[in-house]
Amino acid sequence: MKEKIKRHYLDILFLFDTITISHLIHFISFINFWDMKTQIVHCDLDTFFVSVERLQNSSLKDKPLLIGGHSDRAVVASCSYEARQFGVHSAMPMRLARQLCPQAIVLQGDMDVYSRYSEMVTDIIIEAAPVAEKASIDEHYLDLSGMDKFLGSWKWATELRQKIMKETGLPISLSLSSNKTVSKIATGEAKPCGEKQIMEGLEKLFLAPLSIRKIPMIGTKTYLQLRNMGISKISTLQKMDRELLCRVLGKNGGSIWEKANGLDNTPVIPYRDPKSVSKEHTYDQDTIDIKEIHRRIARMIDTLSFELRTEQKLCTQIQVKIRYANFDTCTKQMRVSYTASEKMLTQKAITLFDQLYSRRMRIRLIGVKLSGLMQGSVQLDLFEDTQQETQLSIAMDQIKQRYGSQFILRAHCL
Repeated sequence: MKEKIKRHYLDILFLFDTITISHLIHFISFINFWDMKTQIVHCDLDTFFVSVERLQNSSLKDKPLLIGGHSDRAVVASCSYEARQFGVHSAMPMRLARQLCPQAIVLQGDMDVYSRYSEMVTDIIIEAAPVAEKASIDEHYLDLSGMDKFLGSWKWATELRQKIMKETGLPISLSLSSNKTVSKIATGEAKPCGEKQIMEGLEKLFLAPLSIRKIPMIGTKTYLQLRNMGISKISTLQKMDRELLCRVLGKNGGSIWEKANGLDNTPVIPYRDPKSVSKEHTYDQDTIDIKEIHRRIARMIDTLSFELRTEQKLCTQIQVKIRYANFDTCTKQMRVSYTASEKMLTQKAITLFDQLYSRRMRIRLIGVKLSGLMQGSVQLDLFEDTQQETQLSIAMDQIKQRYGSQFILRAHCL
């Protein structure tokens, strides 16, 4: 394909009566652009929450740790490699995790501290990398395409990894390949605290012997469906007909086939300053009904948090606005842990309103704003939400995506 485009460009060039130096410069630049190899780095902080806790308390080193709530109904937000040896994993009910690893130390976790360390790593990466994307609180993608001509992409990436570990004290793994999917899978293979390079042209060979679980798009349901078909290794997916996989798995079948074959043209999206989402409600008649205002706040949070989760984003700040009957406007805000949980955000918003509402005057308008947004794969707030709460929110999201955001609401919103 590249050769055809080059020849076509050259044919157009010779249509000119006179070929100028400018024409030749453009042609050389064009050739260099198409010859430039895509090089994507994926960085992942190893057992991030656990690593931060060990920085805060060195006596926790080499001990099995569980990060999450202490109640039996809580879930595991993160766990150490020592705990994983007993079969513990993230999002597992805390009660089961303690049964599998009774000697584990359970820590509540502090998302504010984790957020600060995450921002430290992001600042180092953003300052150094030409193009960087923050994929979650502990993951980044870097596009180093074209850097080989000047510095050497692999050497540069490994030096950046050493700098992050030196300046933050956190262990981090990274990999370099031609696209996001292969790099992410390779990082998983490089852990703990390792690095891996997959040369261009060797993507399929690298992926072939791995389990289909390694492909990012394959969840529990798809995994069971493929296993029932006798497919356990990526090599089997590589040999399958793409159209057959589409018929079996639907619209995601094509994407899974492409990822299994090491194909992914998803770009690295440059990190931008976080934006915000907000909602306001103006009452037809000024009100002093606090219960109604609380319900209205809950309903707005329900809509905004669903919007965040749909776009796979998290917020770090919440603001409540009041406009009184005399048009005086007051706002109050607070920082929150990375979250998209309507339960947590509703509690924070109502707390802010109760602190802000001091005049006992009728209210004309109420508003809520969620800001400090970032892309994130952390679902809900694993420190606050129980497993039942998490499953309920996921089920409600699925219903809303199918029938509309107002089709189902929590009782306190009505």
